[in-house]
Amino acid sequence: MKKIEIFDSTLRDGAQNESVSYSVEDKLNIVRYLDKLGIDYIEAGNPFSNPKDHAFFSRVKELDLKYAKLVAFGSTRRRDSRVQDDKNCLALMEADIDCISIFGKASCWQVKEVLGTTPQENLRMIFDTVSFFTKAGKRVFFDAEHFFDGYKDNKEYALSALRAAQEAGAYKLILCDTNGGAFPDDIGEITKEIVQIFPGKVGIHCHNDMGCAVAGSVMAVKAGADHVQGTYIGTGERCGNTNLSTIIGDLQLKLGYTCIPQEKIVRLTKTARFVSEVSNVRLAHAMPYVGKSAFAHKGGMHVDGVQKNNAAFEHVAPEIVGNQRHILLSEVSGRAAMLTKISEVDSTITKDSPEANQLIQRLKELEYEGYQFEAATASFELVVLKELGKFSPFFDVELFRIIGEQDTAGKHNMASAMVKLRVGQRWEMTADEGDGPVHALDKALRKGLEIFYPSLSNVKLIDYKVRVMDTGKATAALVRVLIESTDGENVWTTVGVSTDIINASSRALIDSMEYKLYKDQTMKK
Repeated sequence: MKKIEIFDSTLRDGAQNESVSYSVEDKLNIVRYLDKLGIDYIEAGNPFSNPKDHAFFSRVKELDLKYAKLVAFGSTRRRDSRVQDDKNCLALMEADIDCISIFGKASCWQVKEVLGTTPQENLRMIFDTVSFFTKAGKRVFFDAEHFFDGYKDNKEYALSALRAAQEAGAYKLILCDTNGGAFPDDIGEITKEIVQIFPGKVGIHCHNDMGCAVAGSVMAVKAGADHVQGTYIGTGERCGNTNLSTIIGDLQLKLGYTCIPQEKIVRLTKTARFVSEVSNVRLAHAMPYVGKSAFAHKGGMHVDGVQKNNAAFEHVAPEIVGNQRHILLSEVSGRAAMLTKISEVDSTITKDSPEANQLIQRLKELEYEGYQFEAATASFELVVLKELGKFSPFFDVELFRIIGEQDTAGKHNMASAMVKLRVGQRWEMTADEGDGPVHALDKALRKGLEIFYPSLSNVKLIDYKVRVMDTGKATAALVRVLIESTDGENVWTTVGVSTDIINASSRALIDSMEYKLYKDQTMKK
């Protein structure tokens, strides 16, 4: 199988995503996870662009990387100057990194209007900078910025930019769809022409402004490119970059290329969740291969079909990529789906078991009260375990009290929560403050429980939804609260229902913590 190099830019391009900011420790942890996955190259920024990156490049050398090579990023020398005098180029050289990524303009229009120099000087900038590093023994990736736009506007000049980098000794020539405006078929056709001129030298770097980054990258590979750049979960400036967790699956599982070691494919989902958590970016449920809904089935016919043969409605088995199948419970999924979900919790329960009817009746009662288990599978699992007498509570919340505070100007919205709970024969009473009552309750619960269960310190709430069930009753209406939680590797959702939004929230919070503790316990057995 043909090898396709995977070049991850999560720590550089991905860091340009709105609201993303990495600490040094964040970067180091992401490098560790990407290396465990078998990524070939990890681009991590400019070592001397800021104190944080300088500290990162100093410390990353301490890591014992098995698969990945670290890449430092920079631009061509400044116009009308010598590369030996360019501070950025000198800083890259001093960083003592074996692989360097250099970007330069491949669009004649961009050279004149944006860079403000002559086409000839730009070509000299490319040649001088790339040769400066290759002569020092560095492996250089040349990112031909705005390549596809430049190629359509002035084909000969775009090719001249690539030739300048090649003659200077560049390892790979990366064709960049910098504006994300090229259609996949155009990328495929143009890449095919470039591969014929520069065989074995061509890579692809797409942005997702039209939603075509993965498709464009696939077309480039089919046209002969053997190097793909992107970010692991598609983060990046504007609409993001090629999603590597998607394209690795597409190329390796569907098209027969080798991107990462075959035994590492099972880590696709785990790595996506980790990068999402560290990046503080919610992993889209519908993300191919690694999303929570990637293998979720709701319709009765789909559920029946996938139970008979997963290939009926799944293009790959979820276990291959480290994900799992979800059978969603709703009014369209029916009794068969409910029994399937019950058997996932306890495989001894069949459609003929006396407990089956009892469980289905109980679940229907809860749904009538307003509970919804379609998304809240963790709460569903707890209901089944409790009804079967197979769940021993880890703690009991005896009472909680919420005090809200707000000044007359409405600027101060602090709340306090006091919680009294029991674990075994021990009692604990704690209090804490938060930005609103639910936040305060969450903090107070954790403070008390972490004394007994330290693993709860890893649990983080990543989503909180409130749904008013019967709007006709106005402020006395029944509300449903859904809480999504993660411990950095696993994600689960719980539900609570009440006419009191705080009570509904507390039920979902308690379920979330009980579910985490139950899963920890079962993992130890």
